[in-house]
Amino acid sequence: MSTTKNNTAILLIHCPDQKGIVAAISDFLLKNNGNVLDIEQHVEKDINHFFMRVEWELTDFVIPREKIEDYFATLIGNKYQMQWQLHFSGKKPRMALFVSKMTHCLYDILQRYMSGEWAVEIPLIIGNHENLKAIADRFDIPFHHVPITKATKAAQEAKEIALLKEHQIDFVVLARYMQILSDDFVREFPNQVINIHHSFLPAFIGARPYHAAHRRGVKIIGATSHYVTADLDEGPIIVQHTTSVSHKDSIKDLIRKGKNLEKMVLSEAIYLQLQHKVLTYKNRTIVF
Repeated sequence: MSTTKNNTAILLIHCPDQKGIVAAISDFLLKNNGNVLDIEQHVEKDINHFFMRVEWELTDFVIPREKIEDYFATLIGNKYQMQWQLHFSGKKPRMALFVSKMTHCLYDILQRYMSGEWAVEIPLIIGNHENLKAIADRFDIPFHHVPITKATKAAQEAKEIALLKEHQIDFVVLARYMQILSDDFVREFPNQVINIHHSFLPAFIGARPYHAAHRRGVKIIGATSHYVTADLDEGPIIVQHTTSVSHKDSIKDLIRKGKNLEKMVLSEAIYLQLQHKVLTYKNRTIVF
């Protein structure tokens, strides 16, 4: 990544659509010597709502970074009833991984992390089984075994939440974590937990999805990454991909192709999260 891109600020904004928003933001950046590197906007006409992502250089920006949010709120944000997030490209987000027994997504994530493809920190991996501890050890990432049963779920989730807060985690990735998160857990991390699902939601949900797809003679299979909400597998969708299958494909072929899709879709969602390119509104996303 270039030096310039390591010293930028990113604003994600949404608000009721109205005249003058783009001009006001552009004027704010221009007057404070901010050089815009990237700007995208979108208006949802049917609900009259405005969305924007803007990134600018901080090198010669007049307002100190710790004061930007206050200035923006006073001069623009409050006036236009905006909701916004401010991020800095120089700060590496802190990502926690939740795992169970499947390895394909975990290996893919750790390979991208170790190769330097992503600017991210992984302070810990949490598993409800100990099977993948050896992989965490190999990559020198602390592994926390937090087994969960119906009787212990509340207490163990409280332990997980405490670990995430202790390590100042920015977002969580469920790398084929085979536990349903409680509503209380999800409320602690709104739009901060990314999951992967082995279909177009909600098709072929539940156990043995590829067996069900094979019985139906499907012609495509897909994978979906989404934010976790209290409604199981119905959170805002970030990325979806498909691949073709035919009558020649066995269940084993579908599983192999499906795992490849899962890795690709989950890694793409993580990349978008790290680049601060996803805005959620109600139960959908705007992906810049």
